[in-house]
Amino acid sequence: MSGKRRGWSDKTPLPGQHQPFSSLLEMAASTITSAEADSSPLRSVFLGVDVGTGSARAGVFDENGKLLGSSSSPIQIWKDGDCVEQSSTDIWHAICAAVKSACSLANVASKEVKGLGFAATCSLVAVDADGSPVTVSWSGDSRRNVIVWMDHRAVEQAERINSRNSPVLQYCGGSLSPEMQPPKLLWVKENLQESWSMVFRWMDLSDWLSYRATGDDTRSLCTTVCKWTYLGHAHMQQVNEKDSRDMEACGWDDDFWEEIGLGDLVDGHHAKIGRSVAFPGHPLGSGLTPSAAKELGLEAGIPVGTSLIDAHAGGVGVMESVPQLDSEAKDCDKEAICHRMVLVCGTSTCHMAISRSKLFIPGVWGPFWSAMVPEYWLTEGGQSATGALLDHVIENHVASPHLANRAASRNISVFELLNKMLETMMLDLKRPFLAALTEDIHVLPDFHGNRSPIADPKSKGMVCGFTLDTSEKQLALLYLATVQGIAYGTRHIVEHCNAHGHNIDTILACGGLAKNPLFIQVHADIIGCPIILPRESESVLLGAAILGAVGARKFSSLNEAMRAMNAAGQVIHPSQDPKVKKFHDAKYRIFRELYEQQLSHRSIMAQALT
Repeated sequence: MSGKRRGWSDKTPLPGQHQPFSSLLEMAASTITSAEADSSPLRSVFLGVDVGTGSARAGVFDENGKLLGSSSSPIQIWKDGDCVEQSSTDIWHAICAAVKSACSLANVASKEVKGLGFAATCSLVAVDADGSPVTVSWSGDSRRNVIVWMDHRAVEQAERINSRNSPVLQYCGGSLSPEMQPPKLLWVKENLQESWSMVFRWMDLSDWLSYRATGDDTRSLCTTVCKWTYLGHAHMQQVNEKDSRDMEACGWDDDFWEEIGLGDLVDGHHAKIGRSVAFPGHPLGSGLTPSAAKELGLEAGIPVGTSLIDAHAGGVGVMESVPQLDSEAKDCDKEAICHRMVLVCGTSTCHMAISRSKLFIPGVWGPFWSAMVPEYWLTEGGQSATGALLDHVIENHVASPHLANRAASRNISVFELLNKMLETMMLDLKRPFLAALTEDIHVLPDFHGNRSPIADPKSKGMVCGFTLDTSEKQLALLYLATVQGIAYGTRHIVEHCNAHGHNIDTILACGGLAKNPLFIQVHADIIGCPIILPRESESVLLGAAILGAVGARKFSSLNEAMRAMNAAGQVIHPSQDPKVKKFHDAKYRIFRELYEQQLSHRSIMAQALT
C-alpha cells in the first residue's frame, strides 16, 4: 500500500529536478515528524522502510508498535504519457537519508535496531548481472530502470495475455491489470530488445530493496503471488517449516509464460524472476550486509524480514487495530479478522480483506494465499487514482492558485480550507447535511481506469453537473463530489466482495487520506460501516517494522506480531440520519449508471468508426 503530499494524502508523485544525494539529507530534515522517544540505553527497536510513489520514508518503532521517530526523503519520478519511471539508485539514496534521519530524531543508536523490514510500491526493477540499472525507458537513460506501479504502457499486452484465458488468471480476478508485471515484461521484450537481453534480474521493488540490503535474491510470496501470477498455495504444506525462507519456487506456471511469449523467463529455474520464495517476515540471508549497513548507518547482520508491497504492509500494520474489548473477546476467533477490510489510502487506494477459504471474485484480485497474513487467502480490490485524483481535480481548477495562497496564509492545508468552506456553505445555503451540497454534481472517479470491481483499464472519469462557475466555492463542491465518487467506488467493491462470499462489516483505514476527517466520514456514511483508525497513523511503516520484528524472532509469527504491535485509535461511525442514507443511495444509483452510460457511448462511437 509514500510521498509527502499537500495536506493529508501522502503519496503524490513529486515533479521537479533530480536531487543529488548530498542534498537529500538536508531535505529529509525538513520533512521529519516524530513522537517523543525514550532515550534510555539497551532498547529493542524495529525499523520500517516504505518507498511510496513520491518519497522514501523510515520509521522507528518500539516493541509495542509505538512510533518513536520518522523521516521522509523525496525521490524523483519521470512521467511521459502512459510511461512512469524511477531510478533504483535514487530510491536507495533516499532510503539511506531517511533511515539516518529517523534514527537520529528518535535518539536511537544503531545497536538498538534489532530488525529491519521493507515495503514498497509494486514497481518493476531491472538490473544486470552486476546489479547495475538497465533502462526500461524509451529515453535510453540508464538511471530510469524502474517501471512505476501506475505505468499503463502495457494495456495492449495485458489484453493479449487475458485473451488466452490461462488458468492462472482465475487467481487474479479473471484478468491481469496492465499494472501487474507480466504485461510490463512483455512490453519491454517487444519494445526494448537491447534492455531485455541485458537484464539479469527482474524484481518487484520491495524484493529489490531486500536484495540490495542482504544480497539474498529470495522473493516474497506477497510480490510474486500478487503481481507475477505465482501460485502461493503450492507451499501450503510448508507454512510451519523453520526453513521456509529457502523454499524452492515451485509455484510458477511455466505454460503460462510460454503461452504469452516470455518462455525465456523459465530458463535457469526461473533465475531472472525468482528461484526461491519466502513468507513475509522470514529472515533473509545473513541479515544486513556490511556495505549496506554502512550506507544506512546501521549495524551489519541486523535481521531483515522478507518484504511486503506497501499496501499489504499497511494491512499488516492495521488489521488487528480493533478496540481493546473487541480484541479480547475475539482473541481466539480466527474468523473475526475475516470480517474486516483495510483501506490503504494514498495516491491510490487498496482494499484488503482476508478469508480462511479461497473466494474467486470476478474483477477483484486474488485469491492470493499467504500474500499478506500467513495461512489466509487475500482478496485485493483497488482504485488506481484517489489521492492523485483529488490533487488533479484541485490543481487543475482555475481557482486553485488563489485557494492555495489563502491556505498558506492561514498555515493550513488546502484540504483543511476546503473542508471549512463546505461547512460554511452548508450553513449559508441551509442544507440539512453537508453531503446535500452536491445534489447536482456527480463524479465517476475512473480517471486512471477502473481496477475493481469492473476491471476496465479503459474506463474514463466522468463529471456531471458543470456550469460556467469557476469560483472557489465551485471547486469546493467539485472536491466534495469527487470524495463521494471515490467512496461510492469503495462501496461498490465492498458490496461486490460480500456478494461473492465475504462478510465485511468493519473498515480499518490508514494512509495519507485517512488523516482527512471529511474523507473518512464520507466513506463511513456511504459504506454504512464504522471505520477504525489506528493509534499510529504511519501504518505502512509499522507493517514494515513488524516484518523486521518477525525476522528478528521477537515474535513467533506475523499474526502474533500484529496482535502485539497494532492498536486502535479513533472510531468513526456512519450517520444515523435516514435522510443521509437515502441521499447517498440515490447518488450511488447515479454513480453506477454513469459507467453504463459510458459503455453505451463507447459502443455508439465504435460503430460510427467501423
